[in-house]
Amino acid sequence: MTAKRPDLVTIADVAQHAGVAVSTVSYVLSAKRAISAATRERVLASIATLGFQPNAGARALASRRANVIALVLPLRTGMHLPILMQLMTAVVTGARGHDHDVLIMTADEGPDGLRRVADSSMVDGVVVMDVELSDPRVPVLRELRRPSVLIGFPADPSGLTCVDLDFHRAGARCVEELVALGHRGVALLGAPAVVYTRGTGFAHRTRTGFLAAVEKAEVSGVAWPCEEDQVSVATTLRDLLRRHPNTTGIVVHNEAAVDHVMRLLPSLGRRVPRDMSVIAICPDQVAERTRPALSSVSIPADEIGKQAVALLMAKLAGPPPPAATLLTPVLTVRSSTDRRQR
Repeated sequence: MTAKRPDLVTIADVAQHAGVAVSTVSYVLSAKRAISAATRERVLASIATLGFQPNAGARALASRRANVIALVLPLRTGMHLPILMQLMTAVVTGARGHDHDVLIMTADEGPDGLRRVADSSMVDGVVVMDVELSDPRVPVLRELRRPSVLIGFPADPSGLTCVDLDFHRAGARCVEELVALGHRGVALLGAPAVVYTRGTGFAHRTRTGFLAAVEKAEVSGVAWPCEEDQVSVATTLRDLLRRHPNTTGIVVHNEAAVDHVMRLLPSLGRRVPRDMSVIAICPDQVAERTRPALSSVSIPADEIGKQAVALLMAKLAGPPPPAATLLTPVLTVRSSTDRRQR
């Protein structure tokens, strides 16, 4: 057989090379019929030799699957785009590793959009981001004919498959670190107010974990929403320091506000870390670019996205995956935290 570029090799070429029928190659690829081990090995050897790249669409026809998953993306006010793009990239990369493409939907399509896509033959399953505590999509997800995975947790996750960072523990871990350094007055600067108003799960869980740890440690602590622009961050910091002047430790759970906080604190008479220790809950690359570098709890967007895809593929394969996957938060100490100056 004249050598072909791998992308030009057809299923017929594989069949000819292996000395079998085209249908036999199809059955090996789709696993729809039992094929003898010897024949299967011969076909797989021919595929490897020729560099055959099975077409996803062809496999979809053979398996009655679309080889497409839907990703519901939250392009809404108060959601920071870079981390959303990291999660989206991780889902797309993970899906391609399972030979699936990704159909992007926006969260504003709501329950009706989920029904429309799930009731069609367009997708095999759905990954949903930006989950609210009382999310109106949850009842629909429980009833869909297609499997689904949520990146985030509603208040009642029963009957659902969810994955996320353990944000409750992340908020608590930041307080524990500051208390261990001797800080007795701490504050959380969280997401924009609209994120809490919507009931977005990760923001509420971080705040709940923060406040629970404050109470347990018997220290003074407040949790405030924080807008993303520099003027609003400056106003929030001034108000915080005026109303709670004994604050010596701040936790920032607002990726867009991190740089503003670090630039503004010295101008307000708080040097980092001498006068104010700062911990962020954010991706590592954000924490590492500030000066001084931020101690932080990492948001592992890549791992979360790929775990979501792996859970969805497990549901498609049949065995039920775990209902809840909470990733343990990891705190990395850098240069923005120090012992409280007495």
